[in-house]
Amino acid sequence: MRDLDRLRRQYGGHTPGLLGARHSYAVLCPLVDRPGGLHLLFEVRSAALHRQPGEVCFPGGRMEAGETLEQCALRETEEELAIPSREIEILGKPDFICNQAGFLMQPVLGLVSDAGLASMAPSPAEVAEVFAVPLSFFRETRPEFHVYDLLPEVPADFPYQAVGIPADYRWARGRVEVPIWYWQGHAIWGMTARLTQDLVRHLA
Repeated sequence: MRDLDRLRRQYGGHTPGLLGARHSYAVLCPLVDRPGGLHLLFEVRSAALHRQPGEVCFPGGRMEAGETLEQCALRETEEELAIPSREIEILGKPDFICNQAGFLMQPVLGLVSDAGLASMAPSPAEVAEVFAVPLSFFRETRPEFHVYDLLPEVPADFPYQAVGIPADYRWARGRVEVPIWYWQGHAIWGMTARLTQDLVRHLA
């Protein structure tokens, strides 16, 4: 009964997550209201960063212990762009991405006020540039698509006989579709483009 009690405590109020996930990341998909309609705000990562230097992304980062998605996305946005949390209206939480590397990318949709946009001051250590793209561009422009395969590399000493499968067992494969939009010299691609694509689908 001791194990049963432990399981009840563990799973009674448990919120399911991704099994085996090493990290979770939250990003803000920041909307700004400009003449001509809503725009999405993007960053270009600093060339000095070790991970993905020079790539286009949304503000965000790794979640800290005890943080909600919203808290993480707002904290990271304030650290990277100096936009105060009080100047961002949270609109909701779109679908998240489960990355094949074993982490979750979880977006938060938010509307940045005029005062928030006016106070924006990108951190040079993290952000090389900030630019805005009209949502109408994404609605009217089909992205370029590229696909790559995820192929299993099974070790030569895998115990096929012990687990009861043949040596020519058909291991599951995967495919990843990579959308790319080009906007005024910037390539919006990868997970950032997939989150953008999902947002545009809901506006269709």
